[in-house]
Amino acid sequence: MLHVTSPSSPQPLIKLVGIARMAAEGSLVSDKQRVEYRSLPTRKWLNRCHSQRVPFHWTINPYRGCEFGCKYCYARFTHEFLERRELDSFETEIYAKNWDADAFRGELLSLKAGQIIALGTATDPYQPAERQFQLTRKTLEVMAETVRGLSLFVTTKSDLVSRDADLYQRIAARNRVRVSVTVTTMSRELARLTEPFAPRPDLRMKAVAQLAKSNVPVGVTASPILPMITDSEDNLLSVAEAAKKAGATQFGAGVLFLQPSAQKVFMPFLARRFPQYLRKYEVSYRDGAYLRGGYPDRMAKLVDAIREKVGIQARDLEVMPPQPAEQEQMLLF
Repeated sequence: MLHVTSPSSPQPLIKLVGIARMAAEGSLVSDKQRVEYRSLPTRKWLNRCHSQRVPFHWTINPYRGCEFGCKYCYARFTHEFLERRELDSFETEIYAKNWDADAFRGELLSLKAGQIIALGTATDPYQPAERQFQLTRKTLEVMAETVRGLSLFVTTKSDLVSRDADLYQRIAARNRVRVSVTVTTMSRELARLTEPFAPRPDLRMKAVAQLAKSNVPVGVTASPILPMITDSEDNLLSVAEAAKKAGATQFGAGVLFLQPSAQKVFMPFLARRFPQYLRKYEVSYRDGAYLRGGYPDRMAKLVDAIREKVGIQARDLEVMPPQPAEQEQMLLF
């Protein structure tokens, strides 16, 4: 259980500052069998994006932590800022940010025309907590009333996204909107292994179809491509074909990158489920999170060929950051 300081509780073993202190000051909202929800005091709803690896000016993440429990999730490190370092805390301790519509509206009014907002960069905005707190819908409602001349890009693995088709229509009337649904494989069995608590692939494609029917610009991403697990032409082609059939106009995919915090979960997962690949992953990701060289180049060419074969465009923005100009790693794939 998360330790929260109070007059009657012991002092924490370390001094908490910044967002870790704010998280400790949050209260338990509800406790499910596997997951507990906590409130999180929030100074700002919009976060300035300073990274040169992504094209966004601002990001919005209504929640911290994600219940879907994807074994490869790169965002697990964000819980370390809260001093939550248990391997499963990212997916079992979910923080819902305190909502203030007026404050958020004020933040939006300060934005410049042409700027890009990304919703769901670190945690899924449509994870199960959204059904209870509806923070993503509240965010979109304010945006529909307020913003014009901006770009909104949304990324999710949840079929719940189709619930908000009406709001995406309203926002798109005065702004550029693009929803991207992640589907790494059409195999239910494989998806259940790698993304154990995310909606089934077919349900996600159904949401794509519903959004497309509502004239919401929607694409599909098969990121991350897992070497030797989801990187076959048959697998990627099946996702692209299903996306096209559902009405998606864009498709893309990028190779897995593994942050150190993600490796702590992903490598033991490989040892249990795909032990024959473990050593190759350990060597290839030994010196960093990103792969360079022949393998990612081959995957990029394969994705291009699949797009041409299916008749679907590349995505406007790649969700995964480009590879940094660091020394190349030895690849065994």
